[in-house]
Amino acid sequence: MANTSARMLRLLSLLQTHRYWPGEELADRLGVSPRTLRRDVDRLRELGYPVDAARGVAGGYQLQAGAALPPLLLDDEEAVAIAVSLRTAAGGAVAGIEETSVRALTKVVQVLPPRLRRRVDALHTYTVPSIAGGGPRVDSAALTVLAQACRDDERLRFRYAPREGEPAGRLVEPYRLVSRGRRWYLVAWDVERHDWRTFRVDRLSDPATTGQRFRPRELPAEDAATFLSERLAAIPTRYQVVVDVKAPADRVKRQVWGWGTIEPTGEATCRLTMNVDTLDWPAFALGSIGAEFDVVAPAELRDYVRGMGELFLRSA
Repeated sequence: MANTSARMLRLLSLLQTHRYWPGEELADRLGVSPRTLRRDVDRLRELGYPVDAARGVAGGYQLQAGAALPPLLLDDEEAVAIAVSLRTAAGGAVAGIEETSVRALTKVVQVLPPRLRRRVDALHTYTVPSIAGGGPRVDSAALTVLAQACRDDERLRFRYAPREGEPAGRLVEPYRLVSRGRRWYLVAWDVERHDWRTFRVDRLSDPATTGQRFRPRELPAEDAATFLSERLAAIPTRYQVVVDVKAPADRVKRQVWGWGTIEPTGEATCRLTMNVDTLDWPAFALGSIGAEFDVVAPAELRDYVRGMGELFLRSA
């Protein structure tokens, strides 16, 4: 019984991580026969999970949004509270758990019945979170659409406003969502430009899936986060900031996130390099580290930091 229960939990998890599973592939993942898989699916249905099945050679299984909330040991109020909380976390209210929140939100929204989805949407629409200095706001509903398209290997259309130029429609094969500080990026293969691209999520609008599936391509990097860092580093910027910091590299990395490269120069020192258009963020980052530092370049940063220091002294 314990093995059966564990297998059913695994089955449910797999059904939630892909929109559609071919029956043979799903059985292989679980290490069971097609007949055992059918019995497990029937057990899930008896518990209230709405699993659709397509018969035939290309048959498979798909978890649908139910007419009633599946027995997650949650009542309606608790389910709504969880969905709203995940949307808030996905928007960056709690640093470090944004990507996990989007994955969880995708699963929860998928099984919410329409009446509860409407309540979640209403709460989201008519409440305003107070997060100072949060950077560009990202619609969590759009994040959910993007996450589901990444999960389901489904082509995606949206309008995108680039850094320079007019907004235009894009057709992509989404790969991963990556959070970087307070910003979200979509890593995807651009179908019409035949190349890998990164898109700031706050600059795209009207994302919609197309129903067209694709076979995922091999990303030309170790992972999506590395790919994003390499692409951002290649974007021309106004300043290259180089600072020698009198603090361990690990400590500086925790404060700077992925917005710069840190090279250890000793057990308790490192060199921080950042490519930026303005000097306010490097100054803020250096202040948050709470350690002495020497500005190597540019000279404008020395003047900027000196001016900020004088301002704080006058205000103290």
